[in-house]
Amino acid sequence: MLKLKRLTEILTPVDFITICFGLFLTGLNITYHTRVETWYLLVAANVIGIAFIITVAHLKYKYGGFWDFINKWYMIPLMFLTFKELYVMIKPIRQVDLDLWLIEIDRILFGFDVTVVLYDIANPVLTELLQISYGTFFFLPLILGVDLLVNKREEAFYFAAFSIVYGFFLSFYGYFLVPAVGPRFYLHDFHTINQELPGLFLTNFLRDMVNAGESLERGMLNPEFYVQRDVFPSGHTQMTLIVMYLAYKLKTKSRYFLIPNGILLVFSTVYLRYHYLIDVVAGLLFMIFTMWSGYKIYNAWKKAGGKNEFDYENY
Repeated sequence: MLKLKRLTEILTPVDFITICFGLFLTGLNITYHTRVETWYLLVAANVIGIAFIITVAHLKYKYGGFWDFINKWYMIPLMFLTFKELYVMIKPIRQVDLDLWLIEIDRILFGFDVTVVLYDIANPVLTELLQISYGTFFFLPLILGVDLLVNKREEAFYFAAFSIVYGFFLSFYGYFLVPAVGPRFYLHDFHTINQELPGLFLTNFLRDMVNAGESLERGMLNPEFYVQRDVFPSGHTQMTLIVMYLAYKLKTKSRYFLIPNGILLVFSTVYLRYHYLIDVVAGLLFMIFTMWSGYKIYNAWKKAGGKNEFDYENY
């Protein structure tokens, strides 16, 4: 039986925060079991996930090798599964969309609807470029992680992984607090976006891929009812800025791609009508909080396990 006092030594900071978020989702599902139809399946999945994390951490600590590889990369599929768990939970629990609030905030702060104004500069070449950049989102953390491991910077990898996973979880909290579907539904006609913002070759395909990831199918009636509530903050902005910041601070070679591509990606979130401008501002603020608080949490856990604290200059 794994003793509780050994957890800080065996579990990585990523393991720790993932378990915490799994417990949070489990508590929500139990609390709102009368609203979430499949709550018992989600609770079971979370319990299995937590047991899996602890088991892998123990096997990595004891044997290394294959289990070390699993421990480094299990968050990729688990993050997507967690994202889809939110899809099942947020709408029945919150029972409201706050897009009208976000639209009004944009108009008060900036004086206009940004996605509407950007339509004046829309052209197929720009749309194609930005849709491709937007489509690279989930590859950016992977590029950074591989760069660090190839260059044998394992501790920097673990800190980057923690920062990215922690950032995702914070954005998920935001989705619960401010459920919304975005300007492509409230300010524009979702069904005519291919005609209004045409690309060249890949735009429609990439758009369909994004839509599929948010549980939408082409030609679906009332898509705003089925789409994922994942607008505030802009997770694409928050996570891209985190990757850009880490690439810069850790002086990785991949920063020469990650930073310019990241700038395009952040701009694309509004141009392509996925987000309101206030979502992007919130993404920036969430990123700052993620890096500030994450650094403290990461080192507190390392210290509790009797390990050296992380410092950018030493790794």
